[in-house]
Amino acid sequence: MSYNDELTKDIAEFTHDPLSFVYYAFPWGEGELKGFDGPDTWQVEMLKRVGDGLRAGGELGAIIREAASTGHGTGKSALVAWLIHWAMATYRDTTGVVTANTENQLRTKTWSEMAKWNRMCIIKDWFELTATSFFSTDPKYKKTWRFDVIPWSEKNTEAFAGLHNRGKRILLIFDEASAIPDTIWEVSEGALTDKDTEILWFVFGNPTKNIGRFRECFGKFRHRWANTRVDSRTAKMTNKDQLNDWIDDYGIQSDFVKVRVLGEFPQAGTDQFISTGLVEAAMEREVEVPFGAPKLFGVDVARYGEDSTVITRVHGRKLEEIHEYKGLDTMEVAAKVAEMWNRYHPDHVFVDSIGIGAGVFDRLKQLGFYPIEVISSNKAEDERQFFNRRIEMWSRMKDWLRLAQIPDDVKLKDDLIGISYGHDAKSRLQLEKKVDMKRRGLSSPDRGDSLALCFSYETPPINIVDINELYPDYYKDI
Repeated sequence: MSYNDELTKDIAEFTHDPLSFVYYAFPWGEGELKGFDGPDTWQVEMLKRVGDGLRAGGELGAIIREAASTGHGTGKSALVAWLIHWAMATYRDTTGVVTANTENQLRTKTWSEMAKWNRMCIIKDWFELTATSFFSTDPKYKKTWRFDVIPWSEKNTEAFAGLHNRGKRILLIFDEASAIPDTIWEVSEGALTDKDTEILWFVFGNPTKNIGRFRECFGKFRHRWANTRVDSRTAKMTNKDQLNDWIDDYGIQSDFVKVRVLGEFPQAGTDQFISTGLVEAAMEREVEVPFGAPKLFGVDVARYGEDSTVITRVHGRKLEEIHEYKGLDTMEVAAKVAEMWNRYHPDHVFVDSIGIGAGVFDRLKQLGFYPIEVISSNKAEDERQFFNRRIEMWSRMKDWLRLAQIPDDVKLKDDLIGISYGHDAKSRLQLEKKVDMKRRGLSSPDRGDSLALCFSYETPPINIVDINELYPDYYKDI
């Protein structure tokens, strides 16, 4: 018997035993897994439960619904990768889909973790992994034995409505499921109705909302879902020092710690500061800019190598332009701002002067301009409501978005909807730190911060010009 025949025979033994597959298929204790002897306790428990449910279903198949509410860094993305490899390797013609809260999360976190584990998997030669799919290398099964990466869209739900694979196996995974809208859940649930089929639906995520379908998996629909809650402090792979820093910074009873560390749902509702619907409506809206509306620039200067310097130009209720630059020093950034200043003649230019942004501010003053210095970590004007100036600016921007027009820009959208908020010990609003966004797989919200800078003050002076002053004879000519 050839090695491949022996491997195929061994893998077939794990059709209804995902835990044994995970131990068999990956080189625990070696190479990248040196020092690791297997899955974490919570992962073991879920994999065992899935196997038990499948064996109980027998030939008629089974419907497996698993919901995991986890803190940060607990290994849920690794578990997603294991489940995909197991489901695909042990059942011919398996089909499936994975989606996540944002396209950025899906590409850079969920699917990146899939690539990492695929490198180590014993059956990696059986399937081809691309940026958008995982499918059989056998030409006969390329279209029918596959798993796809699908960013969700409330306007285009066909990918989730088409999950039919009667008599075989379907795998559906939601990552960061709390932010996936109810319409996607509803369409998916309606599609997973095939008779005599193994249906596997896994939903994972930080519990960022106390409303919505993910929350209901642990509430009124808990009789349908097997529930798991994972406290980051009990997980093997988490950075315990970082978790303690969060607890010190935000407080053990804060919504931030409940969501990111304890795996508990927040008390105050969603911690997504700006809703997806609000942003999408602004992207679809068209507004007219009245004569004399303020022209504003927001300049967010990059502080780290992977971040971008962003200059945003706002005119009244319209975001006119976003300029993004990488690798520029302070002199080059100041030159870009000066060039735009001379072209558009803004009323106010707000420069975030924390760190190297101070160099840009100083250089603009040397060039004869009058930028407004903003230190986002300073006290808010309304100290009773806001923890610092940054959350105050974002709050004003949020209000502005309700009637504004912004471009259909994926990066801007991810920035605006990705950032979380909580409350400090004095019940003041507090935005999530950039470094904490990065730790959960999101990019620094450079575009969002640049736009927010335009709202550094509650009511920027508006140059409403009396047309009689400009054109004294205007009405005489009518």
